[in-house]
Amino acid sequence: MSGTDDLLQRNARFAASDAKGRAPKIPFIPNQQLYVITCLDPRVDPAFIFGLSFGDAIVARTLGGRVTPAVIQDLAWISYLHEVKALDADWFDLAVVQHTGCGIGFADAALRRGFAERGGDDAALADLAVFDPTETVPGDVDMLLNSPLVSPTIKISGYAYDVETGLLTTVVPPRSRAGD
Repeated sequence: MSGTDDLLQRNARFAASDAKGRAPKIPFIPNQQLYVITCLDPRVDPAFIFGLSFGDAIVARTLGGRVTPAVIQDLAWISYLHEVKALDADWFDLAVVQHTGCGIGFADAALRRGFAERGGDDAALADLAVFDPTETVPGDVDMLLNSPLVSPTIKISGYAYDVETGLLTTVVPPRSRAGD
């Protein structure tokens, strides 16, 4: 059985369950009022490390858990929908989560150059490297806080996830441009 065959079987079980009833009442407002940006590394699965259930959070997974223009654009869209379609709903909290043991491929200049030959950008990949999340998380949180596209009322925080212990460490406590 292939991985996709297994996915289809799992989906059939999900569709037959009552889990769909736990979806958010407003599609773009998560049940737990959370928006998580984290790495696409499978060791950093937010459903497991945060104990999230279906519909609890919006999750953006990027290389290194880094904030990129695409991430800001997505957040801006969700913020706009919130502002015009859910005026009475509470604003959500956003967590930037980067992890230890990331960036190994980024450190290999030959590997990055090989990707760049396929049309990637060696310098951009090098800039995405996360060798120590306590050094990169603050800049990404500031990027979100300073973006005019992001609602000033969203509380944004930053964390380092230790893949060995499974624990989060607060790097940037929750704050917003609105001063909360």
